[in-house]
Order: sequence, then C-alpha cells, then structure tokens
Amino acid sequence: MNRRRFVAAAATGIAASVVGAAAAPEPNLPYDAVAFDGLVIFDVRPVAATAEALFPGRGAALIAAWRTRQFEYQWLRAIGGRYVDFMRTTEDALDGAAMQFGIALDGAAKVRLLNGFVEPQVWPDVAGALSALRESGLRLVMLSNMNGAMMANGLARGGVAPLFDAVLSTDAIATYKPDPRAYRLGVDALHAPKERILFAAFAGWDVAGAKWFGYPTFWVNRVGAPHEQLGATADGAGDDLAALVRFATEPGR
Repeated sequence: MNRRRFVAAAATGIAASVVGAAAAPEPNLPYDAVAFDGLVIFDVRPVAATAEALFPGRGAALIAAWRTRQFEYQWLRAIGGRYVDFMRTTEDALDGAAMQFGIALDGAAKVRLLNGFVEPQVWPDVAGALSALRESGLRLVMLSNMNGAMMANGLARGGVAPLFDAVLSTDAIATYKPDPRAYRLGVDALHAPKERILFAAFAGWDVAGAKWFGYPTFWVNRVGAPHEQLGATADGAGDDLAALVRFATEPGR
C-alpha cells in the first residue's frame, strides 16, 4: 500500500493562512479570539458509516476501538518520547483495532477509512458560525493534534479557510494535547493573554487540558458525551456552534 498519501501532511507543522483584518471589535467582548479543536470544525461521522458499510454489524465496534487507540497511541508516544504524527498514529490505531476484532483490512478498505481524516468534511454549521464570530471582531485559529496540511485541506474544501488567522498543529512541536506546550501555540500565534482566548473543545479531556493550561473554555459537545472526572469544568457548553457564538459574543459577561 502507498503510504505517502497518509503521511504527506507531516511535512507541514503549522499551516498558516493570514486573512484580512477582522471587523472592528464589538465593545465589551469577553474575548479577543477563539481557538478551535479540529473536531469542533471537522465532522468525521462519515468514517463510521464507511466502517459499517465495509464490515456490516461490526463497524461501530471497530470505530469505538479505533478512536480509543488513536488517543492512547498519541498520548503514549508523547509521554514515551517516541513521537510520530497524527496520521501515523491514526493508521496504527486502525490496524490495532482491526486485529482486536479479527478483521482483515485490505489496502482499499484502509484507504476508504483513512480518507475521512485525510480529506475531512466540515460540520454543516461551521461556515455561518465562523462568519458571525469574525463579524463580531474575534480572531480565529485552529489548534489541533491533526496535521497542518490535513486541516488546511479540510478548511479549503469547506470554503472556510479565509476565516482563520492561523492553522496550528501540535505536530510543529512533536507532541499532542493535553501537553501544556501544545496549548501555548495559540498564545504564541495570537500574541494575546491566554485569559483572552476562548478555547472551543470537542472532547471532555480537551476541556480539562485547556482549563489546566489557563484558557477559558467552551465545550462544543456535539455527541452528548458525559462529563469527564478530571477536576475541570468548561466555562460554557452547548451542542452546536450557535451556542458557542452566543457565549463568545455576549458583551460584558
């Protein structure tokens, strides 16, 4: 199998797209900028549909095991000082999950499954919400474990790349969130105090990591996940980006 397609994104640690000046900030906005985790913007649900189509009756279990290993492999490699990039850990996690269930993955099946990450789609509410945030005067950045080129590709395909000031990947510093150095990428790129940058998290563990670092945090809990017991609570929460827009643009809160 040709792996180049899956690891090409590693060549770009930070893919930055400088945009025109934002609108004049509304008075008394509580934040200067919003930093987004990748899965707040990118919808990887089609991967689950592909898994079920390929392996009827076993797709959901495969996806659940794959996702668990995906994060475990990232964290273990970061802790162990054996970093490899997002797509490598994602492919390794898929192989491990398939072995767990005795599923034989041929090259074509693997390509179809990994394409959900190589060519991610944006959630339907992304374009309108990002435009509203920009119009309010907020600066926007991506801050994700995903590779920079992968995110840039997805944002371009979704037609929303011009709305971001920068696309920040933890690949640039060879680690993964919740390493505090990963969250600091947003502070360094925006040249703003962390207290003025709202972090939009998809996962409960990312809420905790961002809060530990010192970001005010909004949990975009799209899948209705339970709260993690990590001693950190989001400053706000909702199940879509409309809730985030209301929270981020409420004057004087």
